[in-house]
Amino acid sequence: MSGLFSSLNSTVSALSAHSLAIETTGKNLANINNAAYARERVVYHSGATVVTPTGAQSMGLTADVEQTRDTLLDRQVLRETALGSYYSTMQSAYQRAQAGLGETLTSTTATNSSSSSTSATGISASLDDFFNSFQNFAARPTDSGARQALLSSASIMVDRLKQADATLSQLQSDLNTQVGDDVTNANGLLATIAKLNKQIGSVEINSPGSAVDLRDQRQEALEKLSKLMPVTAVEDASGQVQVSSADTSGSPVALVTLATVNGVVAFNGTQITAGSPATTLALSSGSIQGAIDARDGAIQTLRGQLDSLTNQLVTSVNGIYNVGGTGSNFFTPAGTTAGTVSLASGLTATSLIANSGATAGGNDIALAIANLATKKFSTAGGNQIDGSFSTFFSSSVAQFGQAAATTSSSVSNQETIERLVRTQRDSVSGVNLDEETANLIKYQRAFQASSRMVQTIDTLLDTVIRLGQ
Repeated sequence: MSGLFSSLNSTVSALSAHSLAIETTGKNLANINNAAYARERVVYHSGATVVTPTGAQSMGLTADVEQTRDTLLDRQVLRETALGSYYSTMQSAYQRAQAGLGETLTSTTATNSSSSSTSATGISASLDDFFNSFQNFAARPTDSGARQALLSSASIMVDRLKQADATLSQLQSDLNTQVGDDVTNANGLLATIAKLNKQIGSVEINSPGSAVDLRDQRQEALEKLSKLMPVTAVEDASGQVQVSSADTSGSPVALVTLATVNGVVAFNGTQITAGSPATTLALSSGSIQGAIDARDGAIQTLRGQLDSLTNQLVTSVNGIYNVGGTGSNFFTPAGTTAGTVSLASGLTATSLIANSGATAGGNDIALAIANLATKKFSTAGGNQIDGSFSTFFSSSVAQFGQAAATTSSSVSNQETIERLVRTQRDSVSGVNLDEETANLIKYQRAFQASSRMVQTIDTLLDTVIRLGQ
């Protein structure tokens, strides 16, 4: 009798273990399309052995559920996700800046080069029209149509310079807003991670590694955070993670310790600070740094170059139009930036000056200004730009285009790397439909066999009881 009861207990334990295996397999199949889910597996163990009057007997089969995660691959995913978000944020900003220029940038992937092509609505075309109008004015200084055409082309050029500067300025402001929103989201995710740390620590006090669903949620929060800023997560013996990011000296700044958020992430317009006490972070990736680098890098450089072009244009034209500085100006002298340039007050088609003397039909001023189109300037000689107006602007646009093309190439390369790392992790943590289906059949058969064993023991016990009677 004791042997049968012992066998019955062992079989019941086996039924429980196989039932857990079937439930776990079903959970895996249910989450096959859940990117945040890490595959779970059942690990069978032999039960404890006890000494009885009839000898040593096993307590049967036990089973535990464990998560299939590779810490190294999880950390690699965090790093590559942060880099991918950094480049894609910069790419988006450069594409918006390109649209604001009114110029077409083309890049050649093979040579990683870029060039600009003139648009009928761009600054380059308006510069050409401006100097061409002065050339026509010089040829027909008394013609009212030529005068009106000159005034119109000058107004269009001024408007396009202002519009380009306003677009780039607004883009920089939008990037500031984006950084602020990302910082707010980062603080929310840090609070979520700290809360999950506390829950995991409580659940796993007596059962390490058992809070598998909470761990999935925490890893998902970490990956969302890594899109915003680069972080490192190190797990301790309690199953909780410490989240940190590097400061300007490369030392880690603790952002989350156990269930506590150490200060908040903040943005003062130029720097990101975090930790307690607040420490300046040296972010190298993530959308926060991507937005800052785009704002202060190629976009600000382009704005500065537009200002230099405008300054040279205003001072050069006014220097010829208003010889000696005692007469009327063509442009407002104070408007030497792309955002402030304007035609001089009172300038009309009738008041346009074509020559420096009183001779009717003279054109020395108009011709001199028209010749500015081909003049070569030099910063070494005290000018604001190098080369002609056209070549300087084309060079500026091409330089910006090169930055945009390089960023696009980096986005493509990073997508390949990130996809490779995620594929490697999926090979460990991902759910495979064929494998889980095979496991389901295997565990089902094991459960059925154990059920048959229970039936057999029940029959034997019934027989023994009847014999006893």
